[in-house]
Amino acid sequence: MDSFPPALRDLLAFGRPLLLGILNVTPDSFFDGNQYLDIPRAVARAHQIAAEGADLIDIGAESSRPGAQAVDPSDQLRRLLPVLEQLAGQLTIPISIDTTQPSVADRCLALGATIINDITALGDPAMANVCQSHRAAVILMHMPGIPLTMQQHCHYTDVAAEVKHYLQKRVDYARAAGLKDIVIDPGLGFGKTAQQNFELLARLGEFQSLGCPILVGPSRKSFLGQDSSQRLPGTIAAVVTAVFAGARIVRVHDVQACRQALDTTEAILKHGR
Repeated sequence: MDSFPPALRDLLAFGRPLLLGILNVTPDSFFDGNQYLDIPRAVARAHQIAAEGADLIDIGAESSRPGAQAVDPSDQLRRLLPVLEQLAGQLTIPISIDTTQPSVADRCLALGATIINDITALGDPAMANVCQSHRAAVILMHMPGIPLTMQQHCHYTDVAAEVKHYLQKRVDYARAAGLKDIVIDPGLGFGKTAQQNFELLARLGEFQSLGCPILVGPSRKSFLGQDSSQRLPGTIAAVVTAVFAGARIVRVHDVQACRQALDTTEAILKHGR
């Protein structure tokens, strides 16, 4: 247990924006799908993410891109467990697991992961029990429907107010289940139009009243325009904007470039405090 990385609350206590590096062990993720299905490559990339300056790493075995099909928990575990077994006690940063499945979360937390990134915000009640039993931190995200159909549900009267209301209810639910380390994510790209994503970023400060650290995940997403291979400048702009608006964690593919951008942003913010 002494070899486990520090908990999320310890990192947040430093006060600076945190980088959550993305590692997808999937064949179909929109940007890095099929790059890290090979176990040695996935393990090497995890260590590289840490070396490039990530504060945490988010490992997922199921794509949540628009239109994606669900992946059976057994298949998720087949992809995840060999990687986690090699990283346990070796990786210098905390591990988050991107999953909606309680059985997957349970096995991965037992192997040393300390955070669960649940895009359904504890949609399965058993997930709350798993996270509570392992004393795991949890990331609660807003998404209407499921990845397969979410882009059919981009109908809001006031997108920021409605997303905030949803997250408040899920935070209340998580707290009632005994969870203490809770992060909220407005779900950029999940059931939102491009303009709605921009509005959420512009109004991100409104989410601070929920009393939880805010995470945003704009990395390489389609609302930034262009082909995914050309979206790094837009990603950096969104990341910096989010941090100025109060985001405490940003979830990105391009760790090294975003680390430099965040360090510069933090230096500027210090002079304004």
